[in-house]
Amino acid sequence: MTFLQRIIRNDTVKSDPPEIYNFRVVLISLSACGASMLFGFDMGVIGGVLTMNSFKEQYGLKGKEDTVLANLESNIVSVIQAGSFLGALVSTYVANAIGRRLSLILSALILFVGVAMQAGASGIIGVLYAGRQVNRSLQSLSLANVVYRFIGGVSIGIASSVCPIYIAENAPRGIRGLLTGFYQLTLVFGLTVLQLAFWINYGCERHLTGKEQFIIPLSLQAFPAVILLVGMLFANESPRYLAMKRPERAPRVLATLRGLPEDHSYVIEELNNLRRQLEEESQHSESSMWCLLKESFSKKSYRRRSILCITLMMWSNMTGTNAMTYYSPTIFASVGLASSSVGLFATGIYGIIKFIACGIFIVFVSDTLGRRRSLLWTGIVQGIMLFYVGFYVRFDTISENAPITPQGYIALIAIYLFAAVYQFGWGPVVWSYCAEIPPARLRALNMGMATASQWFFNFVVAKSTPTMFATLGKNGYGTYFVYGSFCFVMVIYTWYFVPETKGLSLEFMDELFERDTVRGKFMPARDVHYLADRQIRSPVGRCDEEKLGAEGHW
Repeated sequence: MTFLQRIIRNDTVKSDPPEIYNFRVVLISLSACGASMLFGFDMGVIGGVLTMNSFKEQYGLKGKEDTVLANLESNIVSVIQAGSFLGALVSTYVANAIGRRLSLILSALILFVGVAMQAGASGIIGVLYAGRQVNRSLQSLSLANVVYRFIGGVSIGIASSVCPIYIAENAPRGIRGLLTGFYQLTLVFGLTVLQLAFWINYGCERHLTGKEQFIIPLSLQAFPAVILLVGMLFANESPRYLAMKRPERAPRVLATLRGLPEDHSYVIEELNNLRRQLEEESQHSESSMWCLLKESFSKKSYRRRSILCITLMMWSNMTGTNAMTYYSPTIFASVGLASSSVGLFATGIYGIIKFIACGIFIVFVSDTLGRRRSLLWTGIVQGIMLFYVGFYVRFDTISENAPITPQGYIALIAIYLFAAVYQFGWGPVVWSYCAEIPPARLRALNMGMATASQWFFNFVVAKSTPTMFATLGKNGYGTYFVYGSFCFVMVIYTWYFVPETKGLSLEFMDELFERDTVRGKFMPARDVHYLADRQIRSPVGRCDEEKLGAEGHW
């Protein structure tokens, strides 16, 4: 029994050959997750940079009205979301045309270009938004830097869409939740440890002066791209993509990935199921982009999965977690931590808690507790935490020089609990779920739509949150009520629309969504066990049509 089989407790892992849960598949997944660090590093950097006095002085942000300042800051933050939205839209074509692996390599190279241009222009990225009177050459320079940040966003959009697909298509079914959860874990990693993101901001403000305080953090965004590029140069292409485009290579790559010989029954059955699914899908539609898009919404089970991918990414953002990340120093100031340095330090602790919680979840919980249950209970807890913080900010008296009250410390704990609980549900689970439920031929398209949704609502949150803090009551207390209400609404959505997928192979998702109905509220436990039992009896879930006809009513 391998180490992964010891820590992941589900029936699928117990029944599969131990060789498939090997170090190679874990290493490939971690290498691909350099893609999420591209986004994670930027999220961690920009929120702290905006609070630095050197940054505000450089761009004339000091002394402006709160609403004007909020609008300027939201513009600076949201440029990269616009580029990422475009990158997510084109990722479908790129991933299907050149493959998952080459798409990730391309995204790393694009980011190198954006960061190099930004660093070469001395890090001036925000003058366009600062409202200062400058000469024409400096205006052109600032506009160029906005373009460079937009280019970086395109890279992140492609990578964030393709990475979960690549991992899901390489992963054995029993640990797919664990491996796709690495995406969220490395995103958080990019925010927190080893002097990245938050801690770089903190160190630069404490030990540097002038423009170098923010130029260095912004320039170091190339570091995650190095990890992604080097890792993908030595990785294999997705076996499922090869089965679609280069079928002669698929058996060898899959056998190597699973640690089994090509003639092993597990490898043969997995390939047969994959080929059968691709043949069935190819008989119904052409493969042009328009036909794939039409197919995604014409068949009931396909339409339901497409809508789920889009809406789950929307709900993930509407928890307010990215508002907490982008503007965390501002949020900590609203509960009594007014000092810039103290706020950055509290933000660093916030990131560490997210990283530890995410690691615990994906290793010990994700493939044991399941997707649906994780989303339900975490949504409830997040809503409660945000409502408490909102009530505290509304009714307590917060003074810049006064010590924090006991209620204030509870509010800080609530913010940290919010961060930890998010990593047990609406962070890693959503990426795993959206990568695993689409059909093989529609997976790149569905994930592209999901990631575009993620970036669109990320943009909405980044653009609207500063204004909400400036306009929704004292210290923006209404902001917490808005995001807390969304948390409770998405619990109701999950209860009625999200079936469990734990332990099912990718080829069994069609059957699940054909049978599971909204009217039934959720997939009955007996049917979860029924599908799992059928998978166990066959190495990778071969369908037994006669038994299905006799027993398979839902």
